[in-house]
Amino acid sequence: MFTIIGAVIVIASVIGGYVASGGHLEVLFQPFEVMIIVGAAAGAFVISNRKPVLSATGKAIPALLKGERHDKAAYLELLTMLYSVFKLAKSKGALALEQHVEHPHESSLFQRFPTFLADEHAVTFFCDYLRLLTLGTDNHHEMETLMDEDLETHRAEHHAVASAIANTADGMPALGIVAAVLGVIHTMGSITEPPAVLGHLIGGALVGTFMGVLLSYGFVGPIAAAVRARGDAEERYVLCMKAAILAYMQGYAPSVAVEFARKALNTDVRPTFYEVEEAVESLPAAA
Repeated sequence: MFTIIGAVIVIASVIGGYVASGGHLEVLFQPFEVMIIVGAAAGAFVISNRKPVLSATGKAIPALLKGERHDKAAYLELLTMLYSVFKLAKSKGALALEQHVEHPHESSLFQRFPTFLADEHAVTFFCDYLRLLTLGTDNHHEMETLMDEDLETHRAEHHAVASAIANTADGMPALGIVAAVLGVIHTMGSITEPPAVLGHLIGGALVGTFMGVLLSYGFVGPIAAAVRARGDAEERYVLCMKAAILAYMQGYAPSVAVEFARKALNTDVRPTFYEVEEAVESLPAAA
């Protein structure tokens, strides 16, 4: 939603200001210049990036048109799920988690938390480290180091997408110059035309520079920043689980481990202590 609103503001401000100052819209209609800039940028993007980055970019950009996956309700559900898992492990032992960890999508425990279950990365992360608990891992320092390496790998993969888009944005002004130069070459081929025709051709050529700069700083660059910010916000979901697991491994009660996780959240999505308490009291522990 905000991506669309921002794009509308950019277009309205630039075009509105141009028209208000007496500019002629028909001069800006240069589809072939846009084709040169966008096509060359797309080609350069494909040349400079690996297939996983190309695939991830195709998913990341459309995702910006949707709301963030993890709002306050999603985090409240997550904290409730963490409490249920730790409560089960505390009362029946870590081995009681094995059946849920091995087949999470068939687990009666996890099925009560659909938002969590729909996030494949979160499910994989959580189940991998719960599996280590069931196998007897009890050193929280080693577990934290392993988690950090895992998170850093995932963070690097996501940032590669944002960086690839940002690099494309950086190159678009130069591609706009390429389009403008081609327009000038075309103009020079019509040098015998009257001034009115030459003026129109030169104006069209300069649109290439204009479009390259506008697309770079008005759209592609902000999209790169939005992709990075969205990824950083979604990473907080996993960091919340990390805080809870490490706290539980240090011997804290389930309710205290959940409080560690709650404190790891950004304030705009952090449920209150009493909201979490009410949620866990209304949801009985899994059998």
